[in-house]
Parts: sequence; structure tokens; C-alpha cells
Amino acid sequence: MHSFLFLFSLFLFTPTLTLSLNQEGLYLYQFKLTLSDPDSTLSTWSLHSSNPCNSNWFGITCDPTNSTITSLDLSSSNLRGQFQPSLLCRLPNLTSVTLFNNSIDQTLPSSISICQTLTRLDLSQNLITGSIPQTLSELPNLTYLDLTGNNFSGSIPFSFGMFQKLETLSLVYNLLEGSIPYSLGNVTTLRMLNLSFNPFSPARVPSSLGKLTNLEVLWLSQCNLVGPIPEEFGNLKSLVVLDLSMNGLDGKIPSSITGLTRLWQVELFNNSLSGELPVGMENLTALRLFDASMNRLSGRIPDELTRLPLESLNLYENSFEGELPESLADSPNLYELRLFGNRLSGKLPENLGKNAPLRLIDVSNNQFSGEIPASLCDRGELEEILIIYNSFSGGIPASLGACQSLMRVRLGYNKFSGEVPAGFWALPRVYLLELVDNEFNGSIARTIGGAVNLSLLILSKNNFSGWIPEEIGWLEHLEEFSGGDNMFNGSLPDSIVNLRQLGTLDLHNNKLSGELPKGIKSLKKLNELNLANNDIGGNIPNDFGSLLQLNFLDLSNNKFSGRVPLGLQSLKLNELNLSYNQLSGEIPPMLAKDMYKASFVGNPGLCGDLKGLCDGKNEDKKASGFVWLLRSLFIVATLVFVVGVVWFYFKYRNFKNGKGGIDKSKWTLMSFHKLGFGEDEILNCLDEDNVIGSGSSGKVYKVVLSSGEAVAVKKIWGGAKTETGSGDVEKGRIQDNAFDAEVETLGKIRHKNIVKLWCCCTTRDCKLLVYEYMPNGSLGDLLHSSKGGLLDWPTRFKIAVDAAEGLSYLHHDCVPPIVHRDVKSNNILLDGDFGARVADFGVAKVVESNGKGTKSMSIIAGSCGYIAPEYAYTLRVNEKSDIYSFGVVILELVTGRKPVDPEFGEKDLVTWACSTLDQKGVDHVLDSRLDSCFKEEICRVLNIGLMCTSPLPINRPAMRRVVKMLQEVGIENQAKSSKKDGKLSPYYYDDGSDHGSVA
Repeated sequence: MHSFLFLFSLFLFTPTLTLSLNQEGLYLYQFKLTLSDPDSTLSTWSLHSSNPCNSNWFGITCDPTNSTITSLDLSSSNLRGQFQPSLLCRLPNLTSVTLFNNSIDQTLPSSISICQTLTRLDLSQNLITGSIPQTLSELPNLTYLDLTGNNFSGSIPFSFGMFQKLETLSLVYNLLEGSIPYSLGNVTTLRMLNLSFNPFSPARVPSSLGKLTNLEVLWLSQCNLVGPIPEEFGNLKSLVVLDLSMNGLDGKIPSSITGLTRLWQVELFNNSLSGELPVGMENLTALRLFDASMNRLSGRIPDELTRLPLESLNLYENSFEGELPESLADSPNLYELRLFGNRLSGKLPENLGKNAPLRLIDVSNNQFSGEIPASLCDRGELEEILIIYNSFSGGIPASLGACQSLMRVRLGYNKFSGEVPAGFWALPRVYLLELVDNEFNGSIARTIGGAVNLSLLILSKNNFSGWIPEEIGWLEHLEEFSGGDNMFNGSLPDSIVNLRQLGTLDLHNNKLSGELPKGIKSLKKLNELNLANNDIGGNIPNDFGSLLQLNFLDLSNNKFSGRVPLGLQSLKLNELNLSYNQLSGEIPPMLAKDMYKASFVGNPGLCGDLKGLCDGKNEDKKASGFVWLLRSLFIVATLVFVVGVVWFYFKYRNFKNGKGGIDKSKWTLMSFHKLGFGEDEILNCLDEDNVIGSGSSGKVYKVVLSSGEAVAVKKIWGGAKTETGSGDVEKGRIQDNAFDAEVETLGKIRHKNIVKLWCCCTTRDCKLLVYEYMPNGSLGDLLHSSKGGLLDWPTRFKIAVDAAEGLSYLHHDCVPPIVHRDVKSNNILLDGDFGARVADFGVAKVVESNGKGTKSMSIIAGSCGYIAPEYAYTLRVNEKSDIYSFGVVILELVTGRKPVDPEFGEKDLVTWACSTLDQKGVDHVLDSRLDSCFKEEICRVLNIGLMCTSPLPINRPAMRRVVKMLQEVGIENQAKSSKKDGKLSPYYYDDGSDHGSVA
């Protein structure tokens, strides 16, 4: 009937058109009309054709014997709309439908069951929502089903246990809940089962999966699995890949697994498995990759394991002890060895690396001793050597100085000594060279100019000496040079001003002399300069004022002379120390504040409006003016006395009336942590010089305590007084509510990513909240200021993860859950290491425990550009509102743009990002200040932000899921190089079909 109406309408409205398209072509053309095709991918699908099989229609495959359509593949075609199988399934011989990587949305109709001829259905990487239809199991010939990377919710249908021929089932990266159905054990035809990265409810691994004797790949990573690994898994004799990583599994690794002789890859990392590795692992004769890291395994690493043809052995962060088996050096295929974070001791096997193409060795945080084996790079493929926090001794083998493949070297925190080989300084691919906290001596060789890829040079706490060579200025990629606590002498090389990427220069506690090189203003990215405790002299260049990213400057305990440069006033310094030099003259006015007083002590020639400076300057007055001076002092003293009496009278009167200044006796202190200070210390520092911010409810002060620790104090004035106007009463009520919400929320929660509330102080008409001080301020202020370039992508990504973990704690770990209601970049504060804390809980609300999960508000709380659309018109608040706001923060981090901007017109950041992606592509969305080498990772985080800002709350992932997705981006980014180098990735499995991708 539908096709008849379609044909009738064509004849009715296009009478001159002669239709020659056959019936199959008409079905496909109707299917085309249900989709949006902005790229005109389906332009070849024309009514003027006669037969799609003879007209080169895009994406179709036909049976050559009868010219009927058998396959439809429209992968990565940017198609949108709803998938309507009722049209396609009228093609009598259609066996395969692939719509991978499009924007198909809405729900998947249950009418899919009419596609009785289908053997393959791939709808992965789309935007399909709703439940997975139970009717899918009614397709009698289906062998391949891939729904990866959509927004399916609900449970896996129990009816999936009724598939008759299914060989591949992939539901990775969805929003599936419930538990893995026991019935899947009935689908004995399965060769691949991939259910990873879904927010299932905590549940055990179904033992019925042990009946899937044809199974080759079992991927259940991050499925919220708990309890032991079933012994029944020993029945999976065909298993090649077993991945149970990132769950809550406990107990021992079952010994039955050692009978799976076809196992090629075993991933058990990040669980709570305990005990020793099972006896009999030598039976796993095909095993190449074994990762049981981040568990609670113990005992010794058995010889049997090292005799397997292993390529990658990852057992880090467990409790293994004893020495490594010498046989480890005989493993012929070993390219990756990660054993850090255990209790291993003794020496590394003498011939390690001699017989295997070793690329990475990480044995950090153990108790190893002895020397580095000289054979580590004998095969010329070693890329990373990480052995920090051990007790290695001796020198660096000369053979490593010829290891041209090395890229990452961390030898810190050991007992190494002697000189570093000249060739080791010059390795051309090394980007990280860390030798910190050893006993190395000698100088930096001039050959360092050959280390053209070096980004991080960390030599602190050694016995290095001699001049820093001019060749260091050749390292155009150098971002950090930390060489403090050594014995370097001579002047800084003039070439150091050529290091345009340099962000940190730390050479404190050396014997450097001379003057600072000219042209220091070229170091535009310099963020930290620490030259304290040297013998450097000359003037401090006024050019420092042009280094807008500089926020740490310590030139103390040197021989600098002349004036303090006026240009320093233009910087926003978190740390300034010019003490104990030979500076003179007036301190620049904007630096002549008590908060900087310690920065200038020990400079007898300095003058400024600071107590303790300029003392004794009048000792050289002539004797003829002495009498005049006495008269002047007497007159001034008299005036001061009179003024003082008047001032005291009014202060005393105000005090009696209760309307005076701060009366310390009236304050009540409530602490939430063990304090090392009292309210007096706080009250004494609440002056305008210490104001670091202000808002509608009051001001924020930075208070430096006598211990040297800093805290932030929010002062809230104006409780609701009876004599004020009604507007003031309402304002006071709101401020009181904000104070109560802040105390109620922060006073009872503890999390590393929630700002810490030390205490609160209250009096009749003033309230103080004392927080931990965050030296880098708020994310919003930093990201959207001239210092936004300071936040590179790794830093932004860390901030996103930290903030997500804080919000996840509020939503999922607090009982009852807490909704922040004002998530924004200005309420994400940054510590000295750019760690993020969620702050400002003045409008936070507890979620009702009545099962509804929402609460109606009388007014809209939140900030423009961050408010979820449904919140704005329903005033119903739940966790999904916070998730939308956090998605906006992600978009800020990715785009570098504010949530609202005149450039957007009437749009906000979310609308602008979506429309720009559609019209111009992703390159016009990403912040141009970010390094393009991170583009793939940035795009994945952008996708998470877009998911969080979905107009439909049901499509937004829970914060716990957001955290896991972000963590997975980080994990995959770190593991990307090793996966490319031969490790079988769970994202790809070659099943002999056209599309092996399952994610």
C-alpha cells in the first residue's frame, strides 16, 4: 500500500516523468527520502535509473546472477534520521545492512523482525536511543549484530538467549543497565561477545557463559562485575581473547584458565583479584599478552610464566615480591615489561634485552638494586626505560648512549653515580630525560645540542657542576629545565633566550654567577623562573613585565642590584621573592603591599610604604635642623593625640551600641577539620589589600596564616534585619540560605575534588567561610583570560577528569545525593598543580528520596549558558541538570570559548558548537591554541561534552559514566602506541568479514 501511494503521488505531481526504476529501486528510493543526506552521498540514487544494480548506486552490492540487491553499506556517510527497516526488508535477497558511523537517531523499531533474510546488521556508532528491541532475536539467520557506540538504555533483552545462528554480538559503549542475562549462555554459536563499557548494575559474571564453547573473544571490560571469575570459564577451549578488566572482581584467578591453550591475550587489570598466579600457566603455550596489573596479587613471579612466548607482561601495582626469574632474559618475543609498584628486589636479569626486541621496561617503585643491564638496548628497539624509586647504583652503561631508539628516560630517585656518557646527552628521539635525586657528577656535555626532541630535562638534586653549555639553546622543543640543588657555575648561557617553548626554568641552589642574559622577553611561555640561592648579579630586566604567563618568580639570595622593575606590576604572580639581594630605590606602588613584604626583606636600599623598610633613613640630617624636627614632632604628636581621643570616643560609643567594627568576642567558630589557627588570625587579615574576589553575597580574601599556609575567606554581610526594606530582607534571606547550604554541604563531605571548608565563623550580622586556598584561581578566569594559553591539553584534560570525579561523588556516593545546581567554570577552582576542585555550594540541593529523583525549585538557580533546557522551563532539578552544565564546561575546555558570547548572537556555546560542527567541521570548533597532536583525544572529549548537553535528559550519561568515559580516553591515549605495535586490541577483531571493527 505504501509503495502504491508513493507511485501514485509521483504520477500525480510529476505527470511528465517516465518511471523506469524497478521495484527494488523504488524501495531504496523511499528509504532515501526518510533520511537527511547533507553531503549528498546518495545522489546516485535516482528515479531516472532502471535498476540500481546496473546504475552504480552508492553502497549496494548485488547478486551477479539475478541482479538483485544483497547488501547495503552506507558507512560514514553522515546520514541522519530514523532507521526504518520496513522499507529495506522488502528487498527479498537483502542479507547485510551496515550503517556504521552515521547520525541515525530516535529508537530502533521492533518491526526489525520482518528482515528475515538478514545475516548481518551493523548500526554501530550512531545516536539511537531507547531500549534494544526484543524482536531482534526473531531473525533466524542473523550471525552478526553490532550496536556499539549508541545510546541504548534499559537491559539486554532476555530473549537474546534465543538467537539461532548468532556468532558476533557487540553492545559496547551504550547506556545499558541491569545485568548480563544468564540466557546468553544458550547462544552456543557465539564466537565473539563484546559488552564492555556499559553502566550495568553490580552483578556476578554469569557462569552460564562457560557453555559458549565456540567463543573466541570475550570482552567484558568495565561492566561493573563483582565476585569471582567463574571456574566454568575453563570450558571455553576456543577462547583467544579474555578481557575482564576494570571491574570489581575478587578472589583468585581460577586454575581452570590454564587449560585454555589457545589464549593469546588475557586482560585482568584493575580488579581486586588476590592470591598467587595459578599453577600450570606453562600450559598457555599461545599466550602473548598477559595483563593482571592493578590487583592484589602476591607471591613470586613464577619461572613458568617467563618461558611462555610473551610479548607483553604487565603485573604492575600488585604485591609481588622476591627476585625476577633469570629466565625472563630468555623470552624471545618480550617487547613490553611493566612491573612497577610491587615489592620486587634483587637485580634485573643480566642479559635482559639481549634476546628480545625490548621496547619498554618499567620497574619503578620496587626495591631493585645493582646496575642497569648493559644489554637493555642490544636489539636497538628500546623506547622507554622507567626505573624511578628503587636502589639502583653504578653508572649509566655506555651502551645506552648509543640507543638511538630511546624516547623516554626516567632514572630518578636511585643511587646512580659517575658521569653521564656524552652520547646519552645527545639521544635524538628522547623527549623526557629525568635523572633527579641521584649522585651523578660531571657537567652537561656539549653534545646535548643533538637531543633535538628533548622537551623535559630534569636534573635536580645531583652533583652536576661546570658551565651550562650554549648548545642547550638549540633545543627548540624544551619546555622544562629543572637543575636545582646542583653545583652548576658560571653564567647562564646567552642562548637560553632562544627556548621559545620554555615554561619552567628552575636552577635554584647552584653557584651560578654573572648577569641574566639579554632578550629574556622572548621567553613568552615562561611560567616559572626559580634562580634562588645563586650569585647572579646585575639589574633585574624590566622585560619581565612582558612575560604575561609568568606566575612564579624567585630571584632571592643573589646579588641583584638596581631598582625593582616597574614592569613586574603588570604580572599576576602567585609567588614573588626578591629578598636578600642588593636592590635599592622605591618599590613599585602596586607591589608595596603587606602581602609582598616578605618578597623584599634583606634589601637595605629598598624603600616603600611597608613597615620595616627605609628604617634609619633620617640619621644623616644636619644638626641645624634638629630643633625644628623636635618642634614638628611635638606638633604632630599633639594632633595625633587629639585625633586619637576623638576616634576612641566614637569607637567606644559604637561598641556600646553594638554597631561598631568587628568584635572578636562575639564570634562563634565551627570547625569541620582539625585547625592550626583561631578566629583572631582570620579576623586580623580582613582588609582591602587582601581582597582577591567579590560577588553578590560578599567578598573573598586571601589570608596568610602565621604558619605560612594560606586560606581563602568568604565574608557574607547583611543577614535579614527587621529594620531594613523588604528587598534587603529578601537579599539577606537568600544570603543566609546560601551560607546554610554551603555549611550543610561542605561541612559533611570529604573528597579530593571538592573544595575543603576548614571552618565557619558567625556573628549577628556577618558570616565567614574559611576554605583551602587555591593559588591558580578559577578555571573560568584562567581559561578566558590572556593566560588561557597556559592551559595545554593535558592540563585541561586533567581538570575535566578531576571535576567529573567531584560531581560523580556528589551524585553517586553521597547519601542522599547532592545536586550542585551551579556547575560552571568559575566554580571549578585550581590548586598549584592545576588539580581541580568543585566549589560554591550556595544553591546546592539534596535530591529527594521519594523515588522521583527530582525537586521543584521556586526560582532558577545557575548561570546563563549553563542552565539545562528542561530546568529553565520546568524548574525541576536533578542530577541531569548538573550533567548538562558540566557538558558546557567540557565544551569550554575544548573550544576555549565562553558559554555566552556576542559572537554567537542569540545562540549559546552548545548551539554554536553543534551548528559549527555541522556546517564547517570540527577544526572550526577546537581551540586553536591546543596542540594538534592531541586532536584525536580532544575530539573524543568533545563528543562526551555533546552527549552531556543532549537536549533530552535521558540521553545524558550519568556522572559515573562520564568519569569512566574520560578515564578511558586517557587510558587509550597512553596505550595507543603499544596497541599499534602488535598488541591485539579489543577494539578490533578480524572475523573475516568486511567490517572487523566492533567499536
